[in-house]
Formats: sequence, C-alpha cells, structure tokens
Amino acid sequence: MASNPLPAPLPSLPSRRTLILLAVLLALVWFGCLEYRHLIRTDEGRYAEIAREMFASGDWVTIRYNDYKYFEKPPLQAWATALAYELFDVGAWQARLWTALTGFLTVLAAGFAGAALFGRAAGLLAAVMLAGAPMWSGASHFNTLDMGVSATMCWALFALLLAQRPGITAAAQRNWMWACWAAMALAMLSKGLIGIVLPGLVLAVYTVLARDWALWKRLHIVSGLAIFLVIAAPWFVLIAQRNPEFLQFFFIHEHFQRFTTNVHARQGPIYYFVPLLLVGFLPWLAQLVPAACRACREWLGKDAQAGAPGEPRPGVWANGLRPRLMLALWAGLIFAFFSVSHSKLSGYIVPIFPALALLAGDALAAGLPRWWPRQLLALGLISAAGLACTPLVAGLAKRPFEAPEYAAYAVWVGAALAVMLMGCILAWRLYRRGASPGGDGGTASVLAVSGAMFLTLMIAGNGHETLGRSLSGADLAAKVRPLLQPGDPFYAVRGLDHTMPFYLGTTMMMVQSSDELAFGAAQEPQKFSPDVEDFAKRWAGHTRAFAMMSPDTYEDLRQRGVPMREVARDERRVIVTKP
Repeated sequence: MASNPLPAPLPSLPSRRTLILLAVLLALVWFGCLEYRHLIRTDEGRYAEIAREMFASGDWVTIRYNDYKYFEKPPLQAWATALAYELFDVGAWQARLWTALTGFLTVLAAGFAGAALFGRAAGLLAAVMLAGAPMWSGASHFNTLDMGVSATMCWALFALLLAQRPGITAAAQRNWMWACWAAMALAMLSKGLIGIVLPGLVLAVYTVLARDWALWKRLHIVSGLAIFLVIAAPWFVLIAQRNPEFLQFFFIHEHFQRFTTNVHARQGPIYYFVPLLLVGFLPWLAQLVPAACRACREWLGKDAQAGAPGEPRPGVWANGLRPRLMLALWAGLIFAFFSVSHSKLSGYIVPIFPALALLAGDALAAGLPRWWPRQLLALGLISAAGLACTPLVAGLAKRPFEAPEYAAYAVWVGAALAVMLMGCILAWRLYRRGASPGGDGGTASVLAVSGAMFLTLMIAGNGHETLGRSLSGADLAAKVRPLLQPGDPFYAVRGLDHTMPFYLGTTMMMVQSSDELAFGAAQEPQKFSPDVEDFAKRWAGHTRAFAMMSPDTYEDLRQRGVPMREVARDERRVIVTKP
C-alpha cells in the first residue's frame, strides 16, 4: 500500500491544556465504568474472592481460593486488590481497580515512551491507538491477571528502550535499566516465569537478528538482577517454606506442563489468536503494514524518512539499537509463543498491543495515508453491517429465561455500533476538512476514530450487565447473606459457582466436584466431600448448615430424602438450609 501523506501531514498537535482535558475525560469514563457491571464467572469471581479471603484472613503469603490452597498464580494482583478492599471496602469496582489502573497507566506510558523514542506526534498517536484498541481497553475492565502481567511486561520493554536512547547520561541509563528490572520482577509476581522468559526471548532473538551484541553491556545485569531478586524472591521463599508442595506444582505443573501438554484442556488451533488480533486491533490494522515496512528497513540498516525538526530521527540509533525491530519482535514472538502453546486463552496475547500501538503510531505520525478514507469507509461498513444484524443477538439465548436478557442486550449492542458508525462519519468529515487548503483535521480524525471505538466498547461492555447480573448470582446472594451466621457450614454440591463465595462473603465445602481446586482439595482432604452420600452424612450432623446446588441436583437430593428447606432460588441455583 502507498503511504503518501496529506499536503500537511498531522501538522498540529493538541495543546497541553487540550491533552490534559482529554486525559481527564478518558480517566472519568475508564474508571467510572468499573462498578456498573456485576462480577461474572469464572475469572472475575475467582480473583475477587482470592483477595477477599486474603483481606479477611490477614495471610498475604499462602494464597487461598474458597479456603483451598491455590498455587496457580503469584500474589501481586491479590495484594493490590486486598489493599483496595482495605482502603475502600469490598466491592466490584475495588476488585477491578488493579486491572483498570495498570491498563490506564500503560496508555500513558505508551504516550510517554512514543514521544521520547519517535517524537511527540508518535507518542500521542500511540496512546490514542492503545486506548481505542478493543483488546486492551476490554482487558482493562475485566478482572483477570492478563492486564497486570501485560502492563508490567510492557513497562519493562519501554524502560529498556528509554534506557538505550543515544545522548542520555550514564545515570539516566542506569536508572531506566533498574526500572526495567523492577518491572520484570512485578511481572513475575503477576503471573510467573513469563514475566522474565518472554522479555528474555525477545532480547535474545533481537540480538541475533540485529547482531547488536553491545546491547548486553548496557543492561546493568548484576545490579539489575539484584533489584529483581529483592522484589520477586521473598514471596517465593516464604511460600515454599510454609508449603513445601508449592515449588513442584507452581513451576512444573503450572508452567512446563501447561505449555507442553493439554493438562488444562485449553488447547486450540494454531490460528486461535488470529481473530483476536484482528478484532483486538481493528481500527488500526491498516497501520501495521507501513509499520512492518519501517521495522524491516530498520532491520536492514536503512534509515526511514527523517522526522520533523527537533524530533528524533527514525532508523538505527547511534549506538546500533533498532527500536522498531525490537517492538516488532516483541509483538511477533509473544504471538507465536502462545500460538504454539498447548494452553490457549484469549488474554494471553494482550501484551502485544502496546508494542503494536507504538509501531502504528510511529507510522501514522509520518502523515495520514491516502487510503485513510477507504479505511474509514471499511470501519463504517463494518459498523453498519453489525448494526443491521443486532436483532440476531436476541436469538442467541439457549434457554427460555435468557431470551429477555439477550433482547435487552441487543439494544446495548445496537447503541454501541451506532456510536461507532457516527464516529466514522465524524472522522471522515474531519479528514475532509484537513484535506482542504489550509485545513488541519488529520489528528482530530484519528482521535474521533479512537474515541468512537473506546465508547463503543464501553457501551457494549456495560450493556453485558443485562446478562451478567443473573450470571453473577448477586441478587440471590443478597437474599441469603442476612441469614448466615459466622461459622455456618456452607456446601457447594456438584460444582462451585465462582462468583457466589464473593457475593455471599463465605467459603464453601465442595461436594463431589473439585472443579479447578483438585490440588487444594488433595492437600486438605478434610475440606472436601467426595460424593453426595458423604455430604448427606455431614449434613445430618449439623444443626445449622447451608448448601447451594443446581435445580437438577436439588431434585435429585430431595428424591434421596435429604432433609432440606429452600431459602432462595433463581434459574441457575437453589440455596437450601437445614430444616
């Protein structure tokens, strides 16, 4: 594709006051939406509950979920969320605060790094593109571990590149490299070895391709490794001392076996992440073509077009570093790494999007391409086609009680796509103004597309509450929670609903199905009931007790003669107490 810029390519950037206003508006919407939706299963309920139990018990070393040992993941997000509970009480927005905060800070960090590496225009566009990338803003508003590890890994990448800029002082280079090592330690505490393995893989491959062996002399390996160990090592030492079974399970089962086998039954085809990439970076996919060309030219040592006066010159730096090549390898290698893994979940490729945003922002900073109107037309047609198909959303219900929920959600989806369509129209008008003599609408056109995509995702995401409220079980829990007394036994028969311990404020003894807590149940078998016969014996010995089960299980136990009194029910769950 050709990339001829407009007569005046992005000639004017917003003023400082305008940028601050845009950042404040983004923050208001970004954080203001955290409370609107109830937590949904599985991940949101699980990680909210892990932090609640940590907060309630005061044990910040041995991680527990539903009172079972849970050694699948490190503690950083649980620590941050428990601290949010300590400061602001227990709730849904507090449970999502860490993911939202790390996602937002990375948008700002992408802007700062892009400006320092490639110029102010590239920095602004990188931040704008990342905020408008559906995969990034979506992951920032969903309570999983993917955003925390993605953000900290990308902070390490940004710090590495900032440390290698030509012309900075030795002290500044050292401090940025120390920040890089500290960020990798936080990534390790977020999700384990990938926090250092993936950055190390990128660095090794980059060194071979660029033949930039001198880079290793500037990494401050000894002092940096000391910082890494001071931050990351203490928790691993403490938990291994208190739980000797931790090391084998965490490092062998949760890392090596997860990657090389189907132990978690999360396999997928080699192209599993391709649709997620296409949708996750949808507004800016076309910008990846010139970005890839610039990275290839840089790899071959051919300088790209010079930047504006006073801005860094694109291309190979004086010290031999090729920043665009490293960003491209970061995105490509992480994507390939998880594509060949035997364990695949959609959030695994979230770390690639900040690098893609920097590459795309750098490419677009050279000027809007002549095919920008066609890009806007394609986005508009996709939005219009989706808007025309929104009535089909109502037909996605699989059970009769879901039909009204999906019908209500169709309205939200339609509103979201209408906003995207209007954003494309506005962006086209701003582009036309910029293409006229003396016009200057290029930057505004890009901002309109990004803002529309961000609002589209926020509307569609918050609209999911029409489905998520019943999925969460919060209304059912609100009826039962006043009946509970401290110490009341509570059973989860034939399955754990992963949001209910959080909304009920109590843990449950699991019956027959250990779900994902098989390891914890094996470590403390007295906390697990292996079948309904054992449950019936335990149940008979209680004066007060509660149990939750599906309606089908309730009917089965009633026919078996288990004495139960129903206290609350919805379409998915029945909660009973001892008569």
